[in-house]
Amino acid sequence: MGKRIAIVGAGAVGGYTGGHMVQAGEDVTFIDPWPEHVEHLRKHGLRVTHARDVPEFIVPVRALHLTDVQRLAREKPVDIAFVCMKSYDTDWATMLIGQYLAPDGFVVSLQNCMNEETVAGIVGWGRTLGCIASSITVGLVDPGHVHRGAGNGGAAHTVYRAGEVHGRVTARAEEVCRLVGLADSAKVTENLWGERWSKLVANVMGNGLSACTGLTNTQMLQNDAIRRFSTRLGSEAIRVGQAHGYQLEEILHLPPETIARAGEGDDAAMRACDERRLADGKRLSAEQRPSMDQDMQNGRRTEIEFLNGFVVREGEKAGIPCRANAVLTDIVTRVERGELAPDPRHITELRLN
Repeated sequence: MGKRIAIVGAGAVGGYTGGHMVQAGEDVTFIDPWPEHVEHLRKHGLRVTHARDVPEFIVPVRALHLTDVQRLAREKPVDIAFVCMKSYDTDWATMLIGQYLAPDGFVVSLQNCMNEETVAGIVGWGRTLGCIASSITVGLVDPGHVHRGAGNGGAAHTVYRAGEVHGRVTARAEEVCRLVGLADSAKVTENLWGERWSKLVANVMGNGLSACTGLTNTQMLQNDAIRRFSTRLGSEAIRVGQAHGYQLEEILHLPPETIARAGEGDDAAMRACDERRLADGKRLSAEQRPSMDQDMQNGRRTEIEFLNGFVVREGEKAGIPCRANAVLTDIVTRVERGELAPDPRHITELRLN
């Protein structure tokens, strides 16, 4: 018998990853709080599309609303639960599915930000794994429709990195790798925390900027002032990660030190950083937006306090001021509250010492 899999949060990453599992014949149950999305999944299945190179597909899926989850008590327990919710929903989502786990079942945080500690606080460290989706660029564009703003990463870029919190390679980490690898390239990492912080840096560099400016990824890259500010955000986050002892991985296809020095004003590093990022930007859909900007446009709460705000708080612990991240956190919060409208001038007219 195959593993029973639950995906809590059938949005962009959860829907995309789980949809490929279903297509491959895995036993997957989707759980989501958006009624319209759940009803569409039940009636019409899940549609997955790409901006290029990959044909679309539709698969019939089993979808439960939160009020239906109690049905799981009458069924075979869940072996692997992927939590794919926003960071601020991690605790209740983990508590919801935790009671339906098999005795050797476990929870995988397939999310942005650093949420493994929250998961472990509910189900225990021994039942907690992490998985990073790197440069996956997916969005839930309509009920039942997940779109990826690029093609597959494949051999050119390993998208999924699954790992144990203790860093050892285990059979269950390899099973998670196999499952997510049905969607795109995947590996088992012995450096979960370094991978996690590296993904955090990448998100810090783009999500909040798009949310407060209203610009797409491509538009942000093409604006010199915004692109350079993005680099400064990443530089601060890298220095904080290094201070905390994380072994950082490649970030946006660049060595972390290159981004860090570029953000600190090193001309050669800045040129290398700009060249790489502009080249990568040409492979994205012109309309692709980070998840936080999608949240802002749809009136949903953002993860800014779990991204740039988190960097600021962790920087304070290490004695590292993160001025750019603090300013961006404040701007995004004010836009989210309706005190400001999204506008590129929030960044282009900034003057930071």
